[in-house]
Amino acid sequence: MLNILENVSLKKYNSFGINVNTRYFVEINQKEDLVELFSDEQWKSYPRLILGGGSNILFTKDYDGLIIKMNIKFIESEINGENVSVNAGAGVVWNDLVTYCVNQGYAGIENLSLIPGSVGASPIQNIGAYGVEVKDVFDSCETFEIETGLFKTFSKNDCKFGYRESVFKQELKSKYIVCSVTYALSLSPNINTSYGAISTELEKREVSKPTIKDVSEVVSSIRVSKLPDPSTIGNAGSFFKNPIIPHQKVEELLSEYPDLVHYKVDENNTKLAAGWLIEQCGWKGKVVGNTGTWKNQALVLVNHGGATGKEVFDFSDLIISDVNKKFGVFLEREVNII
Repeated sequence: MLNILENVSLKKYNSFGINVNTRYFVEINQKEDLVELFSDEQWKSYPRLILGGGSNILFTKDYDGLIIKMNIKFIESEINGENVSVNAGAGVVWNDLVTYCVNQGYAGIENLSLIPGSVGASPIQNIGAYGVEVKDVFDSCETFEIETGLFKTFSKNDCKFGYRESVFKQELKSKYIVCSVTYALSLSPNINTSYGAISTELEKREVSKPTIKDVSEVVSSIRVSKLPDPSTIGNAGSFFKNPIIPHQKVEELLSEYPDLVHYKVDENNTKLAAGWLIEQCGWKGKVVGNTGTWKNQALVLVNHGGATGKEVFDFSDLIISDVNKKFGVFLEREVNII
């Protein structure tokens, strides 16, 4: 029997530590719980929000609806030759899955170490870091269709992955709930050290032939040096997407800003480092009221204690305005605003 709670504080359920309440709250511990929940017609039309690790969300007000906290936790793996299929429940902490795979020698997600959040959010957001995205290792995900009460499996093509995008954030938004995700990993590592400071850090450690464990440890070290721990300082990791703009615009910017940090995406587009743009506008480490940007990474907005969601949102507006004014580039928020 599901236990639906009323007037629950969400402070401990969002990594920003914003103190807001939800009218109703329920935890889902197995996929059958979803069948039970939505067999009651009132919840099909009731405002609802699916919550995983709460690490990619900013609450600007109380939530007048039902929070569904996904807590399905399991990890299973199957080896077929050099290929490894790893299936994990939506409620598994993402980095716990990475640690499990690295310890087992399953290669493919080591570059995604220490990304906050849960497994269920990984295909929705197409999480990525250091040259790897979930779409690179995604096999399928099992979902629950709210309207029909049936379970449906989505393939990689079905998900329509883009940069921090998927079909679940677009045309199928709020229609399906991810229950578990299957990843296609390998026992034969394809070590990727080309992005960011991975190679530099490996050289410092005098590692010439890195293993997936070496890569995971280096990525974790880099992230810890740049990002604050949400358990001590509220934050949601990267607050903005790295903007993707046409090559022509990049050439114009390079003529004025030769140190512009950029990465080629394809024949027509280039990705800029949002953190660099923000820092050039003087926002790195800046504090305004109870919020600000992190001292080591301008891309991260933080709650220094007692900040409201609206305070953080208004602060992000100022950054977007300044970057657009200086570079003619519009920053898009990566964090979901509620």
